[in-house]
Amino acid sequence: MPTSHARAERAALAELLRVLGPDAPTLCEGWTTRDLAAHLVIRERRPDSAPGIMFEALAGHTEKVRLRQAAKPYEQTVRLVADGPPRLSVFGIPGVDAAANTMEYFIHLEDVRRAQPGGAEPRELDPALTEILWKRAVGSSRIALRGVPVGVALRRTDTGPDERPRTIHKGTPVVTLSGHPGELLLYLFGRKDRARVDLDGDPAAIDTLRTARTGL
Repeated sequence: MPTSHARAERAALAELLRVLGPDAPTLCEGWTTRDLAAHLVIRERRPDSAPGIMFEALAGHTEKVRLRQAAKPYEQTVRLVADGPPRLSVFGIPGVDAAANTMEYFIHLEDVRRAQPGGAEPRELDPALTEILWKRAVGSSRIALRGVPVGVALRRTDTGPDERPRTIHKGTPVVTLSGHPGELLLYLFGRKDRARVDLDGDPAAIDTLRTARTGL
């Protein structure tokens, strides 16, 4: 049975967490590798903490659960990341891991890679993974861009210069983001300073998008 992209990204992230240890920086503000690993574990193993990821009123409980996990031995936490969701987790349902975790683990692997001294160049991605990331970038726009007061269009650059922009968020004026699907996804989910993306449009609208909160 071939390894899914979600599993491949998970395995690569778990190995990098092992290599770097618990105190390496990440692009998640205020989080070290220990903090990120704890987040990934409770996301899959503590469903009671999940609502706090989306809803600020419940974030306190989520953070308490995460901190308890982060206080455990780092090697144990990373092992749980590598092992994946338990069978009784919703993420253990066939198909859910690929649907819910491909984007999650791609983004967090880049969070760790690009936060290290000197940064890291974008990886050369499997074309099938690239297509998944493109679909996630388009499909997640309602969540990622909620509250953004300007229009947003995406133009992928991996398919040639004639690719037309695709509007994903209504508003005026429109800012067009151009880049590889993986880079566009990173930009939409708040990794703006590290994503290799070009922005075109009205300068004031570009500034608005750059400073707006995007992602979860």
